[in-house]
Amino acid sequence: MFLNAFTWVFYERFTSAFASPELLVNKRAINEVEFGSSIECFVEIIFEHEYKTYQLKRKCFAHRNKDNKIVINQPQLYMMVAGDDGKWQHPLEQPMDIIERILPRSLHQYFFFDGEHIDHLFRVEERHKIAEDTKELIGVKVLERAISHLKNAQKSLKDELNILGDIKIKTLVKQQKEQETLQLKLKEDNNLLTARLSQLDLEKQNLSKQMLAMGGIENLQLLKQKLLTDEKEVRKNLVNTQQAIKKELSTRSYLTFLSNSIQQFKGIIENLRQKGELPSGIKKQFVQQLLTQNKCICGTELYPENEPYKQVKNWMNIAGSNEIEEASIRLETQVNNIESQENQFWIEINKHQENINNWRNHLGQIEDELDKINQQLRQYPDRNIQQTQKQLDNVDQHIRQLTLNQGEINLQLETIEEELINLEKELKKQEIKVEKQALIMRRIEAAEESIKCINEVQKRLENQFRLALEKKVQEIFNSISFTPYQPRLSENYELNLIENTSGIALSVAASTGENQILSLSFIGAIIEMVREWSKQSSLVGLDSSKFPIIMDSPFGSLDEIYRRQVARCIPKLANQLVVLVTKTQWRNEVETEMNPYINKQYILVYRSPKEDCQEDFILINGTEYPLVKKSENQFEYTEIIEINY
Repeated sequence: MFLNAFTWVFYERFTSAFASPELLVNKRAINEVEFGSSIECFVEIIFEHEYKTYQLKRKCFAHRNKDNKIVINQPQLYMMVAGDDGKWQHPLEQPMDIIERILPRSLHQYFFFDGEHIDHLFRVEERHKIAEDTKELIGVKVLERAISHLKNAQKSLKDELNILGDIKIKTLVKQQKEQETLQLKLKEDNNLLTARLSQLDLEKQNLSKQMLAMGGIENLQLLKQKLLTDEKEVRKNLVNTQQAIKKELSTRSYLTFLSNSIQQFKGIIENLRQKGELPSGIKKQFVQQLLTQNKCICGTELYPENEPYKQVKNWMNIAGSNEIEEASIRLETQVNNIESQENQFWIEINKHQENINNWRNHLGQIEDELDKINQQLRQYPDRNIQQTQKQLDNVDQHIRQLTLNQGEINLQLETIEEELINLEKELKKQEIKVEKQALIMRRIEAAEESIKCINEVQKRLENQFRLALEKKVQEIFNSISFTPYQPRLSENYELNLIENTSGIALSVAASTGENQILSLSFIGAIIEMVREWSKQSSLVGLDSSKFPIIMDSPFGSLDEIYRRQVARCIPKLANQLVVLVTKTQWRNEVETEMNPYINKQYILVYRSPKEDCQEDFILINGTEYPLVKKSENQFEYTEIIEINY
């Protein structure tokens, strides 16, 4: 219970031997208060660290509920700190942060331990934890955090690389070549179509001449030729008119958006005119001339100190300006011109639209006439004429199809041209991205190289510490044990005893006492190694020379010889040592070895409620002290008595 008071106040944890962690409050205390009333349960420790005094207190409250069960609320931790001035005040940091910095939670089992269960530290499931704790002790955690930070930096750089995207120069160049190849093929196809259309046009002309030469249809053919000529002319006029509309829109369509601004301008000018500010009868230049001449138009002398001068000068604020008036006139003229241009713009557009409608109507009439003539020729009694007309129809159909194909090719060529322009732009962007990517890749490689170096340092540091720790464990174990066995510490921190007298290393099954000595040797070696390393390495942030050690029953399974050896060794482990022992463990050799080191000594007196309680005493320095006494009531409890020297 005494050891658990330390672990509870510091870390709110208990040793495995503590049977009922939910029953912190004393049964006598909870039963002496009224039902529903709470009692306080707390542990308070005052300790010094780095020239500061700390008061640490963890407390909770307990009460009995309606089912007569003890209910304990969530414990609370409090801390006060006193510096050189002796004034107590609350720390600026959280209490647990301060405790973690002084003695981390992960390491407490090496400094607050139960001797009867000390060998539990080396169970299979605890070995990984020992390895992690060792990293904390020697400062390797700092290196692990550095690796973690570097990996985070790598991740950020890779994310940045992903944002840049894959470098697609090869892909883009490949696409560019493919588009250029396709463009070349389409141009060749287009040239072939153009040549074929020329051939078909020539063939059509020859067939038309043949039709003209045939008797009986001269008038129809002449009319057809005239209609075909008119059709070409009308189509040409349609194209030209549409081009004219596009030109008008590109050069003067902006005028249609100025209507509101023009009306606002006219409103401003009209408002100025109504106020009499435009045009102005008296100009500022005229007033300034009178002041310069020092004479008014009425003949009155004007001087700065007389009243007439001031009156004339006031006209400067009223008179108009030649520049403003001229500017307003110019603007008004330009606005009127813009207005007339807008009207002219709509006149031109309407005229072109009307022409287009007329041309289209005329074109429709021509096409109807041509269809009638062609139909007459197809049905003409002369078989030669019918056959020639069918050939003409086939040629026309072929020309229409090839013209459509050529239009599709031209559209593809336009699309390819745009794609090639975009590919060229993208290639330039990719070249910039290549430079950025190269820089990021160099940084990622540098981070990776740093991680490898730190990993190597960490590996060597851990191995060096483990070998040095093994040597220190052997020294302490050999100073206690009379056996020829040697402790060995594996890479997984598995602690075994090895017998090597025959020259062949063989594992030895350790006894209970040897296991306890082995565990004590390991803890002693840990403390000694950290003490040495903290002086040599800036990575070790702990000052182990200041750590207290609290041991509960460190002599539990040891015989007389080993108890003496351990008792001789224990005081050397730390500057401050708290040892809890039973009467049997303390007697004779332990008392003899440890007496010279004792500063404070206490007795835990157990009060038993049993009627036939057998009382027990211990003799210290010639004085009897009670160990077991009968309780004065029906409750059991323990008292602490200080031994006076």
